[in-house]
Formats: sequence, structure tokens, C-alpha cells
Amino acid sequence: MRKFWLVFSQAVTICLAALFVITTFRPNLLGLSPRSTGGEVVTIREAGNQQIQDINLGSLKSAAQRAMPAVVNIYTTKQTKLPRHPFMDDPLFRRFFGDQFDGESRQSASLGSGVIVGPQGYVLTNNHVIETADEIEVAFAGGRKAPAEIVGTDPETDLAVLKVETAELPSIAFGNPKNLSVGDFVLAIGNPFGVGQTVTMGIVSAKGRSRLGISTFENFIQTDAAINPGNSGGALVDAAGNLVGINSAIYSRTGGSLGIGFAIPSDLARHVMEEIIETGSVTRGWIGVEVQDISPELAESFRLPTTNGTLIAGVQPGGPAERAGVRRGDILVAVESQEFSDATEMLNLIAALEPGNEATLKILRDREEKLVQIEVGTRPRPARSRNFE
Repeated sequence: MRKFWLVFSQAVTICLAALFVITTFRPNLLGLSPRSTGGEVVTIREAGNQQIQDINLGSLKSAAQRAMPAVVNIYTTKQTKLPRHPFMDDPLFRRFFGDQFDGESRQSASLGSGVIVGPQGYVLTNNHVIETADEIEVAFAGGRKAPAEIVGTDPETDLAVLKVETAELPSIAFGNPKNLSVGDFVLAIGNPFGVGQTVTMGIVSAKGRSRLGISTFENFIQTDAAINPGNSGGALVDAAGNLVGINSAIYSRTGGSLGIGFAIPSDLARHVMEEIIETGSVTRGWIGVEVQDISPELAESFRLPTTNGTLIAGVQPGGPAERAGVRRGDILVAVESQEFSDATEMLNLIAALEPGNEATLKILRDREEKLVQIEVGTRPRPARSRNFE
């Protein structure tokens, strides 16, 4: 009996040893796979072309190929004169350090994007991309570079127009942003972080975004297409490759894209661009009032039926509104028979008026309607301590 158990234990030991060797070195013989450990190269099964066709994925490569040649990189440089070091008048200091602290000039560089909008060499971009630049250089998709001059800027929409003197430039086709719907595919094309021309895809998240504090006249297209520093001034295009917006800003707590980007609609950009090319600047109407939205509490205080309209909170001394008899405390409810709901809509209506012409304002004073004839003035350039519209 003892001999039998000795033979049995030896057989079991040999079997376990063989099983250990097989599972360690040839696990496939048992239908097993080796356990992955850190640093191993994992073999991934690639999906075949037939599987991709079966899924029937769409592609926006035609839109990208159509728009990319018209999107450029913009490089700007600025010379900064450093203050003269106070020790430079000390002969001993100058003996040891020479002139290296003698108010030398320092060059800083930044980058952005732009869109070629005509074969004549006009490039549309953001004002904040070029507003402090001493020199501007445009790099085209093919690698060519050329210096650019500023034709004109419009800080209140954050737009600028440049001109490059070179021939045979591809230009982008303008689309109609009014035809966009929430959920439509869009592509953002630009030069994020200076890595080179990049295309990102997303959808239209919202339209008509305003009150963001980005610019004075806001009517942004919101998208979740990745927009990062360097994309500013680049193109937002629809699924056909047509320009529907100029990428302008992102909402971010870190400086990177969080999926909330804003683009200036191309119809607004086109209007500003054409006026800048024609006259060198943008002229808007102005009546000289400071306004405030009507809250439910104000509506109750003034016994108003709705919160539509704006409260005149201030009148510019000597401005068009004061000359027409508009007073602080009046409620402005319509401009040229067009009613509006808030100060943003009112601002756009006033800006669209032709300076020098007369316009009719409908106001409420002591709950009585009153029509006021006013001669529209020219909106001053920004940089005022108070914002009179």
C-alpha cells in the first residue's frame, strides 16, 4: 500500500510540473492567453475595410479639402523697449556689465489664424490677433509666406482685415449661417498652439449667444468643435466646406478647449469686412443713451405689462437723445417701429441706423406712449469710461 501511494504522488507531481511548463511557455495549447503585464506590447485586432463599409461611416474630407487651402497662419511680432536700468549711469556698473541693461529692445511673438476671403489678397481674422502687432506675416497652406498690412479693424466685433500682395490665392466660399441648425456638423480649421494647420469636428451647440463680455456686438455661433489658442481668426465651415463663422473665443478654466467655442457668424463678418475694405472702418448709428434691461422688479415698479424694452439709465450730455428730449427714466420700447426684448437687441437696432438720418423712437413716460424724432449720430470708437449706446 505504501508503494502504491508513493507511485501515485510521483505521478501527480510530474503532471503538475508538466501543466506548469505548458501554461507558462505554451498557453495556446490549452486555449489560454498570457496575462498582460506593464510594458508589454498588446496585439490589437484591426478592423477590416469591409467592416468600416458595413458601418457606413460618413466623411467630411471633401469639406475640409475645399476649405483648408484658404485658411492661413498669422504670425505677429512686437518690439518692446525695456526701461533703462538706473545703475547704467554708474561707471563701475557699466565696466562690468557693458550695455546689456541699457534699455534693450525685446521681441515677442504670437500666432493666430485667418481666412482668405478674396483673390485680391484680403484676409479676415480677429482683431485681438493683430491689435498689438508691429509686424504681421501670413503663412499659406502650401508653405509660402508673405508680409501683411492692416486694412482696417473693428474692435467692437473683434474683426480685422489684412492685405497680402501676392497672386493666385485660393479664397473660401461664404455660407449662410442662418441656414445652420443646432446639431449640424461643422469643422474648425486653424493653427492651434502653433502645431500647424489642424481640422477639428463638432456640431452647432447653440446660436445667437450674447452677453458673454467678449465684444460689444455679440451674436455668436456656439460649437463643441475643439478650438484652442492659435485657432482665433480661423474658419468655421459647414459640411459643404462653406464659411459660416470666424472662430473667436473659447470658454475655458485652463486655457484648453472644454468643448465650448464661439464663432462670429459669417454674414456679420462679411458686412464688417466689406465696409472696412470700402471705407477703412465701420460706421454705426448712435443716440447717446445708457440703458438697463428691465427686470421683473423694475417692470412691477413702473407698472409695465412686460419686461420688453430698456430703461434709459443715463443720457449723454449734448448727445442726440438729449437734443431730442429723451430723459433719464424713460422706457424705450421700439426703434423705427421695431420692438425688442433687451438691451442687446436695442443696441443692434441703433447701430444699424444711418448716421445723419432721422429715426423715430417709441418711449414710455409716466406709462404714456410718446414718439420722439431723433437725428442719429455716429457711434464713437470704444475706450470710453461709460458705455453710451
